[in-house]
Amino acid sequence: MAHFSRGISLILLLPLFLNVAFSKTLKRDVKALNEIKSSLGWRVVYSWVGDDPCGDGDLPPWSGVKCSVQGDYRVVIELEVYAVSIVGPFPIAVTNLLDLTRLDLHNNKLTGPIPPQIGRLKRLKVLNLRWNKLQDVIPPEIGELKSLTHLYLSFNNFKGEIPKELANLPALRYLHLHVNRLTGRVPAELGTLQNLRHLDVGNNHLVGTIRELIRIEGCFPSLRNLYLNNNYLSGGIPSQLANLTNLEILHLSSNKMTGIVPFALARLPRLTYLYLDHNQFTGRIPDAFYRHPFLKEMYIEGNAFRSGVNPIGLHKVLDVSDTEFLV
Repeated sequence: MAHFSRGISLILLLPLFLNVAFSKTLKRDVKALNEIKSSLGWRVVYSWVGDDPCGDGDLPPWSGVKCSVQGDYRVVIELEVYAVSIVGPFPIAVTNLLDLTRLDLHNNKLTGPIPPQIGRLKRLKVLNLRWNKLQDVIPPEIGELKSLTHLYLSFNNFKGEIPKELANLPALRYLHLHVNRLTGRVPAELGTLQNLRHLDVGNNHLVGTIRELIRIEGCFPSLRNLYLNNNYLSGGIPSQLANLTNLEILHLSSNKMTGIVPFALARLPRLTYLYLDHNQFTGRIPDAFYRHPFLKEMYIEGNAFRSGVNPIGLHKVLDVSDTEFLV
């Protein structure tokens, strides 16, 4: 009886195996990947053998390409081509891969803008373009990628303002925009992102105040890490910042902020790293910070605090790599 049951199971699974083995890759995706292949450097092309990116006969799928069977066809769902010195503009043919869930072209030498056609990739969950030489503005069409959870655009040459359309990404958890040439204010609309855990806009040319950023009631309910360092932010630290009760890292270094450090900030239950250095803060640090059970590091140098105000911790450089947040 056991042999009979196993035989029935194999018979039932056989159509599934045949479907995977004999499905053809969607012509749209074959055409798009071959266009990309023709535009890339030899370091990628040498490992992309054959005409079918999903594999054909004895040929395996192309390196960095992951496919899935949908109906009668195979489609490309992931494209990872990073750290291979791709030179030139963003390959626009990528935007024809409409079933992509992951696009990773980080650590290359891509130049020029991200094309507005990026908004066609409705199933995209991870977009990683960090460590390139991309320029121009961040296209508002990225706000059409409703499934996006991770957006990495750091270490490029983007300019202009952070598009408010990024607040239209309900699933977004990680937003990395640091080390660019962004100007203007950080949109307060980002505070409506219910799942946002990590926001890094450090090392840009941003202005404005924290009060403006958190003006929407109930904003940033899931935010753990907030990096605003190395910009031109002004004004003080509002007591309302203590409403971001999940905050663990607050990085305000090297801005033009003034005023006192409010006692309310010490009520953040998970606060672990607090960077206040190289601003224009004055007064004293409330004793509650020194009694905080989780606060490991507090940097205060380069301000106008009263004498006797001391830092907390060993003052090691906090080095959080983007790779720690990749999925």
